[in-house]
Parts: sequence; structure tokens; C-alpha cells
Amino acid sequence: MNKTLRFLSLLCVLIITVLFYNGKNKSEIDPIKSTHKTYNIKALKFPKNLNLAGERVPLEKNDVRERMDRELLVNTYWQSNGLLLIKRANKYFPILEPLLKKYGLPDDFKYLALAESAFIDETSSVGAAGIWHFMKSTGKEYGLEINSNVDERYNIEKSTKVAAEYLIKSKKHFNSWTLAAASYNAGNYGISKRLKIQQVDNYYDAILPDETERYVFRIIALKEVISNPIKYGFSFDQEDLYTMPKTKTIKVDTTIVNIASFARTLGISYKELKIHNAWLRENKLNNKSRKVYEIKIPIH
Repeated sequence: MNKTLRFLSLLCVLIITVLFYNGKNKSEIDPIKSTHKTYNIKALKFPKNLNLAGERVPLEKNDVRERMDRELLVNTYWQSNGLLLIKRANKYFPILEPLLKKYGLPDDFKYLALAESAFIDETSSVGAAGIWHFMKSTGKEYGLEINSNVDERYNIEKSTKVAAEYLIKSKKHFNSWTLAAASYNAGNYGISKRLKIQQVDNYYDAILPDETERYVFRIIALKEVISNPIKYGFSFDQEDLYTMPKTKTIKVDTTIVNIASFARTLGISYKELKIHNAWLRENKLNNKSRKVYEIKIPIH
């Protein structure tokens, strides 16, 4: 009896399976062969005027064209990452744009910050931190306070000022915003040494470390894709984009013994205070020197 039941059960499964597949069209049964109907990966057409801060990309050079194409393809067809960058750009660009203008840096350099950190407050594997990814030594050299208690690399306003100083200094040295951007990745000395050895005077004719060879192209690709998202297939509503909550600023020139308790007196959580003041690295502010710090408080 048990064998008969098992046989009948298997027969029923077989009949149901046959009926199921007979009711399906070919595209549902064999999705691999029908992928082209719903997903079309197109070669990208180059815009007429790709540039960084007004300095054009010489696409007539074959190797330059291929390297530019690579970064455009990566930033177009890595869709999840591209959409995240578009969303975060909407949050941080309104903060960066007036700061870049204030400190005399071309607006295009907001894409350098995006390329550096993806606007995530994480420390890189080599110790670079903040949205501009400064190393400790460079940050301290340019006057940022960096210790276990306070790390101003995470202060957007102060780190942007330092980034502008560094890049403008590099621009004066190289007489090129493109080389200034490259030097942000490889250092002024590293770029100068290679240009001298190779007897060239511009980024596009130089052989540079692999990361630096992609660096400027990635910045330009991000500029192109994020400036023209619909053209590159990104679809979203304005409400889908991230925004920065409104804040007010309070000044503190004393020690804060317990920041969590301090936050509670302001009607916010410790987490909310730290999100808007990532430069506070501990649950206290030592401040023996009575320095004036500006702390942002979200407005509910």
C-alpha cells in the first residue's frame, strides 16, 4: 500500500509539472535567452566637452579615450553604487558648493571629495579620514586639530578649507587644476618627480601609479553621470534623494564631561549629536585651553 501511494504521489507531481510548464511561454521558462528584451547594455557615446574645472580631456588620444570610457562604464553600470552616490551628493553638495566658492576652489572639486570618500565617514585602510580623506600628518600640517578626543578631519567646514588650501597651492605649482587633482592622490612631489623623469608637463601624457591614472578620470566620470543621471539610465524622484536635516549651531568653550548627558539636556540623543559632529571622537570634550568649538544641533 505504501509503495502504491508513493507511486501515485510521484505521478501527481509529474502531471502538475508538465501542466505548469505547458502553461508558460518560452521567455518565462528560458530567461537567459530573453535577457536582451529587458536589459540592454549599451556602449556609451562620449559627450562633446568632458573637462575638469574647464580643462578639457583630450579624447582624440586613444589611451585617454579608453581610460575615460572605463570610468564612465563603471560608474554607469555599477547601478547600485551609482544611485547611492547620486543620493548622497544631493545631501552633501549643498554644503560643499558655497564652501568651495568661499575658498576659491572650482565647483568641480566637489566630485573629488565624492571620489575620495563616497561621503561616508569611515577611515580608510591607510588612515585617511573625513570626506576629503586627509592623512593625520597632512591635516596637522594644515592646522587641523587631530587627537583621540577631537579630529577635525571629520569637520566638513574646516576640512574643506584645508582641502582648498592644498589644491590651490598645487594649482600654483603645476599651473593646472587637473594636475592639482592628481597630486591630491599621489602628492605634489610624486607627480613632479614623474613629470620630470618622463619629460612631460600634463596629466594625460604621464605614466602614473595605477590608482592615480584612474583618479582624475573617475572624478570626471562622476561629474558627467551625476550631472546627467537620466541620460545614463538612473531613474528617481526628488523625494528618493537624501537630504541633510536642518541644524542650529551652538558655541562651547568649556569642558564637556559627558557628551551623552550634554546631548540629553539639548533634547537629542547621543547618536544624533555624533552624526552631526563626527569630529567629536569620544564621550567627552577635554578643552583645557578653552577653545571655542561650534557644535551642530539638529532641529526637530
